[in-house]
Amino acid sequence: MARTPQKQKEIIIRDTHRALWYEDGKLLKVLEGGRYELPQQTLLMRLLNQRIPKIDVVLVDIRQRDLTIKGQEILTSDKVAIRVSIIVQFRVTDPKAAVQEVENYEDRLYSDVQLAARRSLASMNLEQILTNRNQLSEDILSDVKGSAGAYGVQILRADVKDIIFPGNLQEVMNKVLTAERLSQAQLVDARTKAEVQKLESQTRSEIRRSEAQVQAETARQAALSEAEAARIKTEAELNALGERAKAAQAFTQHPVLIRLTELETLRQIAQSPNAKLYVNFDRDKQSDQDEKGESAPF
Repeated sequence: MARTPQKQKEIIIRDTHRALWYEDGKLLKVLEGGRYELPQQTLLMRLLNQRIPKIDVVLVDIRQRDLTIKGQEILTSDKVAIRVSIIVQFRVTDPKAAVQEVENYEDRLYSDVQLAARRSLASMNLEQILTNRNQLSEDILSDVKGSAGAYGVQILRADVKDIIFPGNLQEVMNKVLTAERLSQAQLVDARTKAEVQKLESQTRSEIRRSEAQVQAETARQAALSEAEAARIKTEAELNALGERAKAAQAFTQHPVLIRLTELETLRQIAQSPNAKLYVNFDRDKQSDQDEKGESAPF
């Protein structure tokens, strides 16, 4: 916070700040960024023996800032003494409350965060502090948010910046952390191999399933093709039988057609030079004897 001396005729306030305007020690207004003139005593006021009020302008920085709380020695819940440095990000949201409610809002914020950090870390063991630093930020925000807001300050975040261990505990912790990292790496490697094996097994199962589907589909198509071929063959045979039945019926009704068929067959045979025709004359003779009523000799 900075105060503007009375001797100046004007003041300029940057947008990054706000100013509290006091007249004779009484706060009258809060100024935003801009140029402001300070009242000056005129000749008439001197003649009339009138005085101008004493003006004080207090500047308040409203930008986001960092507050570092260094080297806090804290005893954890498992009785390990550690030194912790904490960094806090904050900003002034109410300049009037920041100046009027507390003597120095930065000192008050330092104390509030320091006590909140001690309460939080003292309730955690060393492993929790190392593995869950976000818990500290959550605890500080929950603990100090209300009280800091009462004097116009908003805490944005609080984090552990450094942790210092006593004696050879640092070396021990380094070994523990190294072992944990190695264990985690081995666990990740094992999970990766298991995942790869799982994917390979799934791929093989999928391939076998696809092959079985293809084989089943091929067999089904083959069965359909065979069934269709059998149907066509049966249909053709039925059609042939139907045609034969029609021919037989025609031959029965018109015997001359049989004789014509025989003649056509003889004509086709005669066209082949290698064809041979055998005539059973004995059968014809027997037929003549049968017609005359004579019996053939034995």
